[in-house]
Amino acid sequence: MKSLFLKRLLNNKSAVIGGVIVIIVIMCALLAPVISPYDPYTMNMPDRLQGPGGSHLLGTDQFGRDLLTRLIYGAKVSLQVGVIAVGLAMFVGVFLGLIAGYYGGWTDKIIMRFVDIFLAFPIILLAIAFVAALGPNTRNVMLALGMVYWTSYTRVVRSSVLSIKEEEYIMAAITTGASDIRIIFTYILPNALAPIIVMATLGLGTAIISESTLSFLGLGVQPPTASWGSTLAFGLKFIRDAPYLSIFPGLAIMLTVLGFNLLGNGLRDVTDPKLTRK
Repeated sequence: MKSLFLKRLLNNKSAVIGGVIVIIVIMCALLAPVISPYDPYTMNMPDRLQGPGGSHLLGTDQFGRDLLTRLIYGAKVSLQVGVIAVGLAMFVGVFLGLIAGYYGGWTDKIIMRFVDIFLAFPIILLAIAFVAALGPNTRNVMLALGMVYWTSYTRVVRSSVLSIKEEEYIMAAITTGASDIRIIFTYILPNALAPIIVMATLGLGTAIISESTLSFLGLGVQPPTASWGSTLAFGLKFIRDAPYLSIFPGLAIMLTVLGFNLLGNGLRDVTDPKLTRK
């Protein structure tokens, strides 16, 4: 079964291209201290605003720091924020979706009304409000993004549970006296993992964009920590004389999000029974 899934995944061009991009970004993040040509925080004012080429492949910023090094370390920050934010959102959303879908009734209504309240507001505005209230730093950005993205997981998991709990093997488990906890986590959750994995993969790209947006606005990762969003924001001040300061961080964000989206679409195609049969 695993080999068949892997074969289908490797035959999916979207998943392969997205996977390659994601692996490259992850390797850059993990090996940042090894592959980075310079220190990301050391200022060198005589070399400020040097264009791409020479000893600085992508040029230098307004403080003379190597831009390529800053982007490599920024990948580490963006992935860290994305993974933890998505993990937090998935934990809360999946748990509430399981409870709402399995028990139904007033439990379902109360949880889904909270979901409707959160969905009534633009997600990025909610994130800005949470970060403004908690304070702008990396930890609070991860917490804020986790607090605004849980609703999608709740809705998807609830929908899956409503369908799964009507299956015969669930009825058989109830008849044999299995506890609710065992039924939920042993029989229902494993069969609802496919859409959760796809959502998490796509959600990583969204979380990276949101982190970059918050950092761009000055509410995310704070200087001197390397961040794609803050690097892009500082680059706008020199857009006429040094446009590369905005172009390269923008390309890094675009390619990373594209990679996660392609991988997520590929996983969706591979795990969808209807598309698999076709």
